[in-house]
Order: sequence, then C-alpha cells, then structure tokens
Amino acid sequence: MKSRVFFITDVHGSTRCFKKFLNAAKFYKANILVLGGDLTGKILIPIVDQGDGTYKCRYEGNELLLRNTKEVDGVVARATDAGLYTRIMTRKEFEETSADPKNVTAAFNKAMVDRVTEWMRLAEERLGNSDVKCYISPGNDDFFDVDPVLDSSSYVINPEEKVVSLDGEHDMITLGYTNHTPWHSPREVDEEELGRKIESMAAGVKNMRTAIFNIHVPPIDTPIDKAPMVDENLKVVVRSGQVEMISAGSTACRAAIEKHQPMLGIHGHIHESHGFVMIGKTLCANPGSDYGEGVLRGFLTEIEGDRIKSHMLTTG
Repeated sequence: MKSRVFFITDVHGSTRCFKKFLNAAKFYKANILVLGGDLTGKILIPIVDQGDGTYKCRYEGNELLLRNTKEVDGVVARATDAGLYTRIMTRKEFEETSADPKNVTAAFNKAMVDRVTEWMRLAEERLGNSDVKCYISPGNDDFFDVDPVLDSSSYVINPEEKVVSLDGEHDMITLGYTNHTPWHSPREVDEEELGRKIESMAAGVKNMRTAIFNIHVPPIDTPIDKAPMVDENLKVVVRSGQVEMISAGSTACRAAIEKHQPMLGIHGHIHESHGFVMIGKTLCANPGSDYGEGVLRGFLTEIEGDRIKSHMLTTG
C-alpha cells in the first residue's frame, strides 16, 4: 500500500499554520495528514474597551491605542496568525480578570479550547468529504482541556496513546508526553514512564518493519534534539558569543527506536533542530517550527510496504 504522509508539529496556536496544514493535502498530494502535538498558544492579549470608541492593548512589547474596531480586527488577525489569543474586555472585566489568577487561567483556557474547536470545524469543512485522513494529537505543552475537543470531531482522529492503522498496512503509535523540561509543561513524566507508555503501544504493532513512531520528543543525542541551554531563570546561556546547545531529547524514545527499529520516527518538540537522523534502520525526522512567523515547516514522505520511497523537509 502506497501512502503520502505530510507531518507537522508545534504550531502553538497559529491559525495561519493550521490552514496551511490543511491546504498541504492538495498542494503535496498527501492522503494522510499528521499534526504531532503542541497545538495551543501561550499568550492571551486583553484588548480593553475604553468606553469612548477606542481600545488599548499590549502587543509585541508595545502599548497600542486602537482608534476603531477596524484597527482592533487588524490586531486580532495578526495575533491569530502568530499563535496568540485575544479577548476584547470592558475595563471592569479586565480588572476583575486580572485580580484573580483563577480568572486569568479560565480566560486563557477558554480561548485555547475555542481555537482548537474552530480548527476542528475547519478541518471537517475543508477535508471531511475527501479521502484524506487527518490525525491530530496533543503535545507536552497542551493542557488536558483540549482532549475532549479532539475526541469529539467527526473527522479528525486523535491517535494519542493508541495504535492506529494509517492505510491497512502502516501502523502508527503516538505519544505527546515528553521527559521533564525547565518549563514544567502539562504532559511531562519521568523517562521510565515514557518508556512504559511507548512499550504498551509497541506491543500492539503488527509489523515493525512498516511502523511509524509518532513520538513528540525526539531521541536523545541526535542532530534533531539540540536545544538552547537555559539557566535557573530560564535565560538562554551564551558563552563566548555563542548560544550553548544541549541534547534535550529522550533516552526512552531512543531506546524504543533502537529496540524495535520501526520504519520511521516522526518527532517535534525542539523547534530549532529540523533535520533527519538514522538510528539503525530507522529514519527519524523533525521538521522544526517557525510558527511565530506564520511559516509552516513540514516533513513529506511517500511510503510503500517497508520502504520509504522519498522524503523531504518542506517550508511554506
């Protein structure tokens, strides 16, 4: 069975990148789309109605005075493309929300869930009547609030912690959890737990020679897991004018790939380290991420039986 798979990851709320992902099915003639985690953004921008027809917000480090709703719409559109959330509030709503961290969390979570819900609607609208299969799973940065949204879609398949058959021949296992990071994101566990989760799914794979391991964190000590070192204040460490880089991948992921030797490993998590690496007979790929610029980095491959007939990184 021949399939053309287009894989991306780490869009972090960028609707522009998500729309490009959906359009990639036609552009690259892909019959399988896979988004491997870190769907959601990280920042909510309040746009505060001043009560006189103007609005104020802080965007990209600047205090903006928006003179009308057209200017508000412009900021909302730019923010949405860049992966930021916005919410228009009265001054009273802003004060009440800011005064209580629980209210801030609730506002952020609502914005996050609303965007993922909109993405599911877009996917169903644009591809739901096509022959294209679409798999979207959460990553370590995604709060558990998004899982019910992914699971509720009539078209999109959430493959998290499952074995799914992409085309009747190629099984895919998926894991959005990662090892621990300095940011203490929602889906982080010890390497031992990562290993157990991977092995639990691997036991259900029919044929490792045609299998795909969709594991968000890449294997450790490879060209696709290099990330900037940060100090205890989460500041990037610079020595002699150069950013200090470390391996931030997973020992459990690498051990599983070395043991099982699937046909393909597709990974993300580390935005800076796009590329390929061979671990034994397994090709591992990380397309990287430039979501903040609205640039979609992807990995395109054509597979047939136990052969990877072609593969490439894409940018668009």
